[in-house]
Amino acid sequence: MVEDPASTPAEAPAREGESAEIVEYDPWEPFNTKTFWFNRQLDRFLLKPMATVWDKVLPNPLKRSIDNAFTNIGMPRRVVNNLLQLKLKGAGLELSRFIVNTTMGIAGFFDVAEELGIDKSDEDTGQTLGVYGVGPGPYLMMPFLPPLTVRDGIGYGIDTLLDPLSYVLPFGTRMVMKGGKTVNDRSLNLERFESVEKATLDLYSAVRSAYLQRRQKAIEE
Repeated sequence: MVEDPASTPAEAPAREGESAEIVEYDPWEPFNTKTFWFNRQLDRFLLKPMATVWDKVLPNPLKRSIDNAFTNIGMPRRVVNNLLQLKLKGAGLELSRFIVNTTMGIAGFFDVAEELGIDKSDEDTGQTLGVYGVGPGPYLMMPFLPPLTVRDGIGYGIDTLLDPLSYVLPFGTRMVMKGGKTVNDRSLNLERFESVEKATLDLYSAVRSAYLQRRQKAIEE
């Protein structure tokens, strides 16, 4: 199942002053542009239609609850990477959020922690590698995946090992759940995707620039 290839159009151009100037190292641009086109067609003819139906069938609060539940399951990745970056407060916040939302939030379907003022501290392995001085490497577009750099691709692979569902569910079940998450995510961003695509002339360059700036900002924080 796809890993939200449509996440590429959702990367709107960064706002002015959002981050320091980034060198957009893209030596594989011919391959990347072809893959970007493929992912956009996949979104146009498969993911977006599914997300549109999903959006009409499911009320927005239910879609938000599904998103909350998947976010809650991702706690190990965030806690481990906060610890690796020596962000002890962030690790504590994420662990607290998990306990509160799993119990009071009914298995994470409701973000009670947010209502209680327990902030998020979202960290991943790509950010951790960046904090320890690993350069981003070339920009990379892969079929079925969101934008990456080589560093973030390695981090993405490691992050999958921190997914608890990988150890308790059969492969097929995990793929169905991942597909459901992808469609749900897309349905929550239908208008945003549409507006970005209409407002941007060179979507590939805009996505690349926004992604690289967003990742650099996440590392600097």
